[in-house]
Amino acid sequence: MDVVLEVVDTFIADYAYSYFHPKPPAPYDFPSPSNSTDTIFGLLVYFIVATLSYIFIFDKRTFDHPRFIKNQVRLEIIAANKAMPVMAIITAPFFLLEVRGYGKLYDTTEDGPGLWYNFFQFPLFLLFTDFCIYWAHRWLHHRLVYKYLHKLHHKWIMPTPFASHAFHPLDGFTQSLPYHIFPFIFPLQKMAYVALFVFVNLWSVMIHDGEYLTNNPVVNGAACHSLHHSRFEVNYGQFFTGFDRMGGTYLMPEQWMFERNMKMSEGRWKKEIEKVDELIEEIEGKDNRTYGSSSTKKTQ
Repeated sequence: MDVVLEVVDTFIADYAYSYFHPKPPAPYDFPSPSNSTDTIFGLLVYFIVATLSYIFIFDKRTFDHPRFIKNQVRLEIIAANKAMPVMAIITAPFFLLEVRGYGKLYDTTEDGPGLWYNFFQFPLFLLFTDFCIYWAHRWLHHRLVYKYLHKLHHKWIMPTPFASHAFHPLDGFTQSLPYHIFPFIFPLQKMAYVALFVFVNLWSVMIHDGEYLTNNPVVNGAACHSLHHSRFEVNYGQFFTGFDRMGGTYLMPEQWMFERNMKMSEGRWKKEIEKVDELIEEIEGKDNRTYGSSSTKKTQ
């Protein structure tokens, strides 16, 4: 991540540091540059990708869904902005260790295992992190943990792209931990690490954009993750369906989800919200969401 540190410091962070955090008359700096760089880079990726997805991809008819929350987009952005600075502080030690050379990050092919690994590192990263996130995600749904850490992210029954990072900071840290652990266990080329960091953030936005492109049996795409938000205890995987299939938690999206008009029909919504409401009562108890749809506005 020293590549990210150099780029962000050169073009953005140095100006931000001097303006917002003038150097204090102390023997050490706090907040540290690592914390600030983590926050700035994370917020930039989040806002750029989520905003583009929201403008060009997200179906605005979702606003009329009976379980779309009042002022939801604003609430998602607020939650994300609260979470990411805290996550940056928590992950800064990993970032610092990487920059100081304690991990297995390398610069060139000659420094790594070989040319073959330049290609192999990508599927290895995705499979390793998907396995870890699957079990971390299942743990976050444990009844003793869910209401304290993961419930906030499930506030969004019909998420928008801005919901991708709208979670409790410890929830976000738990699910991002495999990304930070990987380069301490396996070799990883530095630019590949940056590319994968951008990709996982892009992917997080994509699986919350509500655009179901294909019913792929291998990829845990937006349709699968939308079912996770509405069915709660299914489709825990981040990238693939394999670990859900092995763990007995896979729920295959139905064909109507890929038919644009059917997906957005009020008749289909009415059928679906009956099950959603049953699960909310079973898992969360009293529903304290304030919904924005004028036809079925619900405040509890």
